[in-house]
Amino acid sequence: MTEQSPETGTPAADPPRTDMHPKEFVAFVAAVMAVNALGVDLMLPAMSQIGHDLAIATANHRQWIVTAYMLGFGTGQLVYGPLADRFGRKPILIVTLAGFVAASIFAAGSATFAALLGARMLQGLMSASTRVLAVAIVRDKFSGRQMARTLSLAQMIFFLVPILAPTLGQGLLAFGPWRFIFYALGAFAAFVLAWSALRLPETLPVARRRAISLASLGNAYRTTLTDRYSVGYAFAASLTFGGIIAFVSSAQQIFVDEFGAGERFTLLFALCAFAMGCASFANSRLVERLGTRLISQAGVFALIGLSIVHIAVIASGHESLVSYILFQALSMTCIGLCGSNFGAMAMEPVGHIAGSASSVQGFITSIGAVVVGSIIGQAYNGTTMPLAIGYLGIGLAVLVVVLLIERGQLFRARMAAE
Repeated sequence: MTEQSPETGTPAADPPRTDMHPKEFVAFVAAVMAVNALGVDLMLPAMSQIGHDLAIATANHRQWIVTAYMLGFGTGQLVYGPLADRFGRKPILIVTLAGFVAASIFAAGSATFAALLGARMLQGLMSASTRVLAVAIVRDKFSGRQMARTLSLAQMIFFLVPILAPTLGQGLLAFGPWRFIFYALGAFAAFVLAWSALRLPETLPVARRRAISLASLGNAYRTTLTDRYSVGYAFAASLTFGGIIAFVSSAQQIFVDEFGAGERFTLLFALCAFAMGCASFANSRLVERLGTRLISQAGVFALIGLSIVHIAVIASGHESLVSYILFQALSMTCIGLCGSNFGAMAMEPVGHIAGSASSVQGFITSIGAVVVGSIIGQAYNGTTMPLAIGYLGIGLAVLVVVLLIERGQLFRARMAAE
């Protein structure tokens, strides 16, 4: 049947589709997601150098280099969903990747801390499309457990980025100043832009595109915000994501300042990130058999238990670099078991408005995570206790949210696909 343009009503044929091989598709989604991950993690080894070069007097203020980026990342997501639902996924992705390249060049040329924060927020605004479009593109093709499995496979590759990024950043610092890192970010985004332009087929048919209007946006946002699974699991994801931001923003201070392990920072950071990668791999293998609810809810209870034990270890005076890495890695494993499953469950009831829904959910997740992560990160006092207490609070809060969403019934699938 001939499809029609949502604006004119005239016949409009989709361009010929040449679908990617499944393995290439997973790798592509991971690469799109990695633009954002690199934007956060690549400069972590340079935080001290940036602080010295731009005269950042208070050590905790360096965390704003991450926080400013995440503020832009969260805010920008409200825009891209409606645009992607109207014009398709591919053109929006290409334009915003080009914007990310430009923002990276601006960041590299920053002469003051304020200018760097502005460039970082612009980077976040541009990279916000990667989160919205990665989820929407996957949702265009899959649903339920298959969607969760695809996202988990992509995230398994994606989590190699935080494992490797600090090492790559440290390597770049060996050849030049911290500004080289931002040029490298722009180069990677340009690579993904070229891949998108040459290989990505448009996943949203013309017949399913939605005209941009206050009425249609209001309806899409209302649908997303009034479905308890959609908004509830987006909020739960924001809490767990906040734990990641808290760790990332304070990692350099904990490893270098508290434990004096500066020369091993990239390796130790990688160990903690590797745990999340393992969790995503395990989830991709198990989710179709066990379901998103069983795995994610078990992860929440495990996070609570781990945090209680970790607090006891710190309070008893037995915290060490080894114990911190162990508890942090296990906590990241729990968070990894929650993240992609919460995202899939949030998106499941709103797949017919995937772009707009992904925008709203992404805004909730990212801004909520910035608030949670900033509170925990700014509480850093030279010990790991604020982070351990923060993880316990996250686990308990997520449990309350899940109980409300599921009306007290845990470990039970709502439908067969979950």
